[in-house]
Amino acid sequence: MDFKEKLKEYQQQINQELEKYVRKQKSPEQKLNQSMEYSLMAGGKRLRPVLVLATYQLFKDDIEKCMPYAVAIEMVHNFSLIHDDLPGIDNDDFRHGKPTNHKQFNEATAILAGDGLLNDAYHVISQDLLNSDTERTAKRIRILNEFSEAVDRMIAGEYIDTEWEGKQITKQELEYIHENKTGALLKLCVRMGAILADCTEIELQGLSNYADKIGLAFQIKDDILSEEGDEAILGKPVGNDKELEKCTYVSRYGLQGAKDILDKITKEAIEKLEKYGDKAEFLKELALYIQNRNK
Repeated sequence: MDFKEKLKEYQQQINQELEKYVRKQKSPEQKLNQSMEYSLMAGGKRLRPVLVLATYQLFKDDIEKCMPYAVAIEMVHNFSLIHDDLPGIDNDDFRHGKPTNHKQFNEATAILAGDGLLNDAYHVISQDLLNSDTERTAKRIRILNEFSEAVDRMIAGEYIDTEWEGKQITKQELEYIHENKTGALLKLCVRMGAILADCTEIELQGLSNYADKIGLAFQIKDDILSEEGDEAILGKPVGNDKELEKCTYVSRYGLQGAKDILDKITKEAIEKLEKYGDKAEFLKELALYIQNRNK
């Protein structure tokens, strides 16, 4: 199975699992539930849950055991997108080619939909903990701790990104934003998959290094697409970073400079997986997919 076929298979498995958590029943908060579903099932790359599953399968095949964590991370990701699009942050009107949540519903509903997805993520994990035996519970508590820390770092990174709009910042400060805003969740995905699959601490460190590289690569590519992407493909306006005077890899290093850094980091990410040989082929291709994506 080639990379595109395997990616599509993962995405279909994740979408089927996410459907189980959509609340369809009639209730006074039905509109809120529809708002949560609107964002959660809007599509997208499902990159974060795919990373959980693909890393797990470096070691084991029974991916149903890590599926709750793949679901939870996608819920958190969509919570962050809903809030990221709000007027008080990026003020975006479109995502995935459709109106953003606050445009489709209203700002109050969007805020609460984001809150609801964040809470649902913890609920999914806590349900898995309740169903775990003693041996599995310790690892899942460790994951819950790392999960909470990564969400904290993502929120901190988003805050700093908005706080420093229009300001000249250092290379270290720019890296700090990206490491937290984008990198923390992507690193968590890899670590969750590896920990759930009972990898060694040495293996976990090596895979964490891979995750650090692709996390930075993902954000640099986002910076590049914000400068030269195709709005029809991206499903959202291009040039928002420049309009908001955000400091990005493009604004700091120029478009070609950002592309050169992206190429270097992608190669470094792939090198971190050499010890796994063909078993890591999908994760290697995923690094190239992040580098070459057009949305």
